[in-house]
Amino acid sequence: MRRRDFLKKSGIALGAAGLTTFPHVWVKDYQFAWADDDEIEVGVLYSLTGTTAIVEKQLSKVTEMAIDQINANGGVLGKKVVPIIEDPASDPRTFNEKANKLVVRDRVPSVFGSYTSASRKAALPVFEKRKNLYWYPTFYEGFECSKNVIYTGAVPNQQQENFVPWITKQGYNKFFIVGSNYIYPREMAKVCKILVEREGGSWVADEYLELGHTEWGSMVNKMKTMWEAGECDCVYSNVVGDSIVAFRREFINQGLSYDKFPIFATVCSEIEVQAMGADYAAGSVTSFPYFQTVSNAANEKFVEDVKSTMGADTVTYHAMECAYFQVFLWAQSVEKAGEVDPLSVREASKGQEVDAPEGRVRIEPENLHCWLTPRIGVWGSDGQAEIVDEYAEPLMPLPYSAYGEAPDNLFCTQAGLDSSKLKT
Repeated sequence: MRRRDFLKKSGIALGAAGLTTFPHVWVKDYQFAWADDDEIEVGVLYSLTGTTAIVEKQLSKVTEMAIDQINANGGVLGKKVVPIIEDPASDPRTFNEKANKLVVRDRVPSVFGSYTSASRKAALPVFEKRKNLYWYPTFYEGFECSKNVIYTGAVPNQQQENFVPWITKQGYNKFFIVGSNYIYPREMAKVCKILVEREGGSWVADEYLELGHTEWGSMVNKMKTMWEAGECDCVYSNVVGDSIVAFRREFINQGLSYDKFPIFATVCSEIEVQAMGADYAAGSVTSFPYFQTVSNAANEKFVEDVKSTMGADTVTYHAMECAYFQVFLWAQSVEKAGEVDPLSVREASKGQEVDAPEGRVRIEPENLHCWLTPRIGVWGSDGQAEIVDEYAEPLMPLPYSAYGEAPDNLFCTQAGLDSSKLKT
């Protein structure tokens, strides 16, 4: 009998409130709520419609692809993994509603989802209240320490600790910092300033335009005027989303060139380059742990599988790669735990490793973020990045690096966030 049939015939409510009316022994023994005899259901929560669907649809598809591959190899704990796919429509409030539906009504033990920080933060209260587990694949600003999220994308130190010193070694030390006006670019700018000053450089501007802003004429003209006056020698871009396309096209259309006045970006991947046209990106530089051009057998297979599944013109990029490998980290964690209960899987996930398309990745037990390998890529006229610098080994994630967190002085640990360190 399938789980929902049993619940219906038994008169047991699907919601958490229904469960908590039973004595503790019933709740403890109620493991069938997490899985049928032959299936394990998981949530997939990426926008299939709305403003961020251009990216999130691919994250949803690559998650399904990973699940299909796992099922083809026998599933997890001998069971087939079944995705319950929801469309939160690029709306944070809907993310919260759909997360609640997946966790409370569908009783899934883990959910893979979100692209923006706004959507993650909207969904997060559901997972923390219900003690469930959320797998988040996007590079983000850090400044978060949840016991109910596995963070598989890069945090600021994994994108900038290599990047800023490399830029100054190329002879650039007067940074015009620009970003979209929300938490991620502002937190990235904090880390950039620390590193620039450490390297003996200076930041001469820190400017923001609203997310989605498309009129970049005045801002680019300000950059151009300061560059011509010798007040800045490079742009450090934390611009996000569709604004990247408008910004880069305006930059080139005003007669500027990357060889003389370079743009160094923390947010410009294969998908944005494809959207703007390779000519508008060629010669600019990005720092990410993953590029489609990473050379190893795992990535070659990943790229081949993605193109076969989604179309020959599909490009792979950092968030997509993280959305893919995190499903395998979940599967390994379930196998180690021997069950799909969220808290058991969380404990089993600590220290889990996998050979991802970018190379070896590992979940840091203290903060549930991933060790990733920083890389720097220069965009070519073919829309792909030539990797010009990379770390020999993965780098420890430090989600509070903007506030002084270091490997020997962790703010976020298994005990939780030591907020007293933020004050100092």
